Amino acid sequence: MALTIAIILGILFVPWPWSLLVIFGGVIIEVGEVVWGLRLARRWKPKTGAEAMIGETAEVVARCSPVGQVRVRGELWQARCDEGAEPGEHVRIERIEGLTLIVTRA
Repeated sequence: MALTIAIILGILFVPWPWSLLVIFGGVIIEVGEVVWGLRLARRWKPKTGAEAMIGETAEVVARCSPVGQVRVRGELWQARCDEGAEPGEHVRIERIEGLTLIVTRA
């Protein structure tokens, strides 16, 4: 956006020698915005998908000894809990193997 404005100003409103400086300033601002945006994007972690569920708690629906079902965000998932868990208990999601959640007691 800054580059577009600089080009319009440089061509239409600013006299010849100064128009190059205006356009060059627009290029510098545009590059700065891109670098800032990339740095900001690298800090954000995914908030959707299976990877975002790691660390969340889930409620056991079908007994896990060692395989059962849990409910996470309203969805039923197959889960494996080596310690065992009864329906109604809350477990924490440690990792995901395929479509099976590996959970531990919370």
